[in-house]
Amino acid sequence: MLNWLQTLPNYSAYGSPTYFIYLIIAIIPLMIGIYFGKRLVWYEAFVSFLFIFFMFTGSSVQQGCSLIAYIIYETILVMWYFYYRQKHNTSWVFYLLAFLSILPLVIVKVTPAMVGHNSLLGFMGISYLTFRAVGTIIETRDGVLKELNWWKFIRFMVFMPTITSGPIDRYRRFATDYQAVPERQEYLKMVDKAIYYLFLGFLYKFVITYFFAMQWQPFMEKMAMLSAPHLSWWVVGVAYTYAGNLFFDFAGYSLFAVGISYLMGVKTPMNFNKPFSSPNIKEFWNRWHMTLSFWFRDYIFMRFVFLATKKRWFKSRNALSSTAYMLNMIIMGFWHGVTWYYILYGFLHGLALVVNDAWLRYKQKHFKNLKSTWLTKGIAILITFNFVVFTFLIFSGFLNKLWFTH
Repeated sequence: MLNWLQTLPNYSAYGSPTYFIYLIIAIIPLMIGIYFGKRLVWYEAFVSFLFIFFMFTGSSVQQGCSLIAYIIYETILVMWYFYYRQKHNTSWVFYLLAFLSILPLVIVKVTPAMVGHNSLLGFMGISYLTFRAVGTIIETRDGVLKELNWWKFIRFMVFMPTITSGPIDRYRRFATDYQAVPERQEYLKMVDKAIYYLFLGFLYKFVITYFFAMQWQPFMEKMAMLSAPHLSWWVVGVAYTYAGNLFFDFAGYSLFAVGISYLMGVKTPMNFNKPFSSPNIKEFWNRWHMTLSFWFRDYIFMRFVFLATKKRWFKSRNALSSTAYMLNMIIMGFWHGVTWYYILYGFLHGLALVVNDAWLRYKQKHFKNLKSTWLTKGIAILITFNFVVFTFLIFSGFLNKLWFTH
C-alpha cells in the first residue's frame, strides 16, 4: 500500500498554476451551491479529502500517515476535554490537556536539535494545526464553546485551503462563519475579493518571489560566502533580499489560502497588512503574520498578564508588561525551532517591544507637545523596517552558515 502511494503524484498546496486549474474546477460546484444559498457539505468534504490526499502522496507519504495519526490524537483530546468541561473546570486538567495537545509539536521542534534529524511525527502544517487545537481547548476552558462534535472539529482542523500554510483560524469564528451561508450579494462581493487576492497572490508568489528567491538572494549569498567567516557588504544584500523573499512568498501563500476560502464561502482572516509601513515594532506585529501574532497575544501574553496580576507577581505594571513581552516573543522564537538564531530573533523582538513601550512613556512625559509629521513618521518607519530586516537576517540562519558551517 505504501509503495503504491509513493508512486502517485504529489501536489504541494499552491505550488504551481496546474494545481490552481484543478482546484478551481473542483470547487465550481461548491460556488454554484453557495450562490443558490446551499453549502454542499459532503461534496466539499470529498474535494478537500482528494486534494489533501494528493498533498501527502509520493515523497510525502510518511507525512500523510503522521497527519492522520495527529488528527485522531488531537480529536480525542479536544472532544474528551469538551465533555469533561461541561461539568468540571479543574485547572490542572486544563493544563495537562493543553500540554498533551502541544506535545507532538514540541517533539517535532526539539528532535532535530536532540538527535540530528527530523521527527517522524512531523508533517507540513503541524504548527498551524496545533495552534487550532490548543486554541479550541482554551476556548472550551473559557466556556465560550457551547456546541462541538468530532466531525465539525475535524472539518475545522483540516479545512483544505489553510491546512499547510495557515492563516491560523479560531474554532468559534470558523464554525459561525461556516454555518451561515452568505447571501447572494455578499457572496458575489466575496468572489470579487477572492479574484483580487488570487491575482495579487500570483504576482507575489510566482513573479516577485522568483526574482528574490531564484535570482537576487542566491547571488547575494554566494558573494557573501566568498568572505566567510567575515562580514561584508554582501551580507547586507542577503538581509534585504531574504526579507523580500520571505514576505512575498509567505504573503502570496496566505493570499491564495484566503482567496480560495472566500470562494468556498468562508472568510478566513488575512495574515498581512502592509507590515513594512509600520512606524514601530508593536504596529509591525499587528500587521505581520497577524493570525500568529494575535494568537500569541491572546493566549500567551494576555493570559500571563491576567495570571500575574491575579497572583500579584509584580508590583510595577511596566515590569509586568516587559516580562510578558519577553516571554511571548522568546516562546515564539522557540516555536520556530530550537536553534540559537530563532531564539535570538525572538529575544530581540521582545526587547524591541520593551524599548518601544519605554520610549512611548518617555515621550509622553518629556515631549508631550511633540507632534507627528510626515518626516518623523518616515524616520520611524525607516528605523522599524531596518530593525526587522536585521532580525530577519538572524532568523534566516545565514549567519550560522557564514560563521560555523562554511
